[in-house]
Amino acid sequence: MDYQIREIRKSEYPVLSDFLYEAIFVPKGIALPARDIIDTPELRMYTDGFGTRKGDNCLAADFGGKIAGAVWTRIMEDYSHVDDETPSFAISLYKEYRSQGIGSQLLEISYGKRRL
Repeated sequence: MDYQIREIRKSEYPVLSDFLYEAIFVPKGIALPARDIIDTPELRMYTDGFGTRKGDNCLAADFGGKIAGAVWTRIMEDYSHVDDETPSFAISLYKEYRSQGIGSQLLEISYGKRRL
C-alpha cells in the first residue's frame, strides 16, 4: 500500500464534508443516517469555513492523488469543548481504507509523535 501523509491543500477542504459523514458512529444493525445530517449546525461547525480559524489543521492520507482519510482539528464549542486554546479533533477514513494502520499513522503524526 503506497500512500503519503501530508497537509491537506486548500482546494481539498470540501472533502472534509465526506469524511465528516464517514466519521458518524452507527452501531451495527442500525441504518445509516441520511447524508444531509451533516448540514445540521451541530455538524457543520466541524467543516464550515475550514482553514479560516485559529486551530484549523488537517492532515490527509493520499493514495496517488486520492484522499483516503483525514485527521483535522478546530477550536470550537462542540460537545468536547475544553477551552478556547484546545482544539477539537476529528478523524475518518473511507471504509475500504480502514483497519490497515492508516488512521493510526494519521493520529501519530498529528500528535507529533512522528514527523512528516
